[in-house]
Amino acid sequence: MKPSRDIGRLVEIMAALRTPETGCPWDLQQDFASIAPYTVEEAYEVADAIARGDKLDLKDELGDLLLQVVFHARMAEEEGSFAFPDVVEAITSKLIRRHPHVFGDTRDLSPAEVKVLWHRIKAEEKAAKAAVRDAAGLPPLPEDKSVLAGVPHTLPALTRAWKLQARASTVGFDWNDARLVLDKIREETTEIDEALASRDKAAIQEEIGDLLFVIANLARHVDADPEACLHAANAKFERRFKGIEEKLEAEGRNAGDAALDELEALWQAVKREEKAAP
Repeated sequence: MKPSRDIGRLVEIMAALRTPETGCPWDLQQDFASIAPYTVEEAYEVADAIARGDKLDLKDELGDLLLQVVFHARMAEEEGSFAFPDVVEAITSKLIRRHPHVFGDTRDLSPAEVKVLWHRIKAEEKAAKAAVRDAAGLPPLPEDKSVLAGVPHTLPALTRAWKLQARASTVGFDWNDARLVLDKIREETTEIDEALASRDKAAIQEEIGDLLFVIANLARHVDADPEACLHAANAKFERRFKGIEEKLEAEGRNAGDAALDELEALWQAVKREEKAAP
């Protein structure tokens, strides 16, 4: 088996890995549920490579993500549900169907008109999907008519909080000023203080969750991605803490050798150096 630029070779390799008796014991042991966390992880690694501007790494990470698609498709083929070509056909059909202004006769639409068209096509797809399920003797999918319906539970919690509140805002359930959200944040910190005083762990966790939820809403009000904000804060903390370690290492010491007040002084020194840097 040799490497190839042909997607068909990847499908063949996956089939070989999943072949009983001669395949890979680990790959043969997997199922959809066990592979799903790897699929999510690979998507994050793609995003990380993009954030770092590392195109060489991005190429590799996109390959890892593509492997996840092929892996799921192979398992589906083994049980007779669908195969990789069906996945390709499904997405190409969807893209052509949802872009009649590119692939059809509907031309010269404004962005607003494209959005209206997209919602109409989505509704038609939903009806068609229900008809296919009915013809196959499958029960209809549970219908959730809530404004919040369709926000995936598998999203990172901060992102899902952002999206839930964005959905609620479409019916007017929202603050009209970011400073009002700040007032709510102050209210939540007071409630955390009260929960800490009570030493009720469940109450403390609930109030921390409420605070994070409101902070995600503040990010939405200023058109910021809360995940990106936290990612940047993590990177800043990591960079500054490593700066502390470097200073201590220059003295032949490590962070465990220093008292908290010294660590704080070094932290402030690293911050000053960052601000002074061109």
